[in-house]
Amino acid sequence: MDQPEGGVAQRVAEARKLAGLTQNQLSQRANVSASLVRKVEQGRAPASPAFVSAVARALNTGVADLLGQPFEHRSSRAEHRIHATIPPLRRELAAYSIPPDEAIRPRSMDELTAAVAQASQHRHAVNLDALGAELPGLLSELRAKVWSCTDAEQERAYWLLAEAYYAASQAAYKLGYIDLASLAVDRYEWAAEQSGDELAVLVGHYQRAGEMIGAADWNSALRLLDQSRARIADRIRGSDAPAIAVWGNLHLKSGLAAARSGDLATADDHWNEANEAAQRLGSDRDDYRLCFGPTNVNIWSVGLAVEAMNGTEAVKRAERFDIPPHTQRERAGHHWIDVARGFLLHGDHDKATRSLYKAKETAPQQAKYHPMVHETIRTLARARRRADPVARLATWAGVQNI
Repeated sequence: MDQPEGGVAQRVAEARKLAGLTQNQLSQRANVSASLVRKVEQGRAPASPAFVSAVARALNTGVADLLGQPFEHRSSRAEHRIHATIPPLRRELAAYSIPPDEAIRPRSMDELTAAVAQASQHRHAVNLDALGAELPGLLSELRAKVWSCTDAEQERAYWLLAEAYYAASQAAYKLGYIDLASLAVDRYEWAAEQSGDELAVLVGHYQRAGEMIGAADWNSALRLLDQSRARIADRIRGSDAPAIAVWGNLHLKSGLAAARSGDLATADDHWNEANEAAQRLGSDRDDYRLCFGPTNVNIWSVGLAVEAMNGTEAVKRAERFDIPPHTQRERAGHHWIDVARGFLLHGDHDKATRSLYKAKETAPQQAKYHPMVHETIRTLARARRRADPVARLATWAGVQNI
């Protein structure tokens, strides 16, 4: 079969050849099957996040390089506006530790609290242009507040700064600026340490583990998360709801590391721990902007099966529950992306396509820039080879050369 143009398939093949490796040699270095390498390079199988991370590590190249991120198709003012938020955000993240311009007069603590909450709402709604437009100025104000407020207020100011950095990391990540997102995680960890909030620090570990998982360092991520949970083992025995929520999320992240490594049984063990925590809480919460509770645990059950490349199990799990109307668009949209990937692996292309449309309807900016949406579209388009709803999705998302 001819090499498909564009996409991860072509980039993996080119990077492999530049490294002087055969498909079999790459499969051995990346600890993936040679059959999967062939299928991905031929465009007959989607490149999962685990595959991309493992191959990038084996080839000593970047995940973003293989994914082709960021996807910058600035064919409209709206596209230009979204990506134009990145340079000022980059400047602000670089200046994190120095006093801002004296002309900056930060708002009151209550007003800044409301502004940070609004930014987090934009993040959960995946309203990336609004979030990107607000963040640089808000971060600058918070930096000024940290330098100017009294000792009694300083820890609160640092916590607000940490939350804003979390929103910044998510905005950069969703737009495909992976290195900038990693820098924002560094800034979050720094601010969280200054806040004096132990749970905020552990949320930093949750984010750092995500960095390790993205770099195919599953074992380091699992060790970090184990250590993090040990720090609050005493707190979860009582009724400390925020601690229970953070504990549950740390287990979910461990599940992701295990699933990406191909160990669905261990992933499910961690999911069961998280599910027990969610049942103890009894309802969905948003402590530290982590959206933990029964809904999110159900969403993760599908995602873990997809990450372990078990599409049939993912489809079965998705059929066991419905997404409540109150679910943040960020989480609901990601769920439909996972469901689409599950149906693709399961072999039901029509339902995979319909699920992509649901992801687009739920959180359009998230779906448009998500690399797994692009991969799913490419695989569907190559399988069908005719004008249909997949072609319209490809045009909308800017997926070219399919």
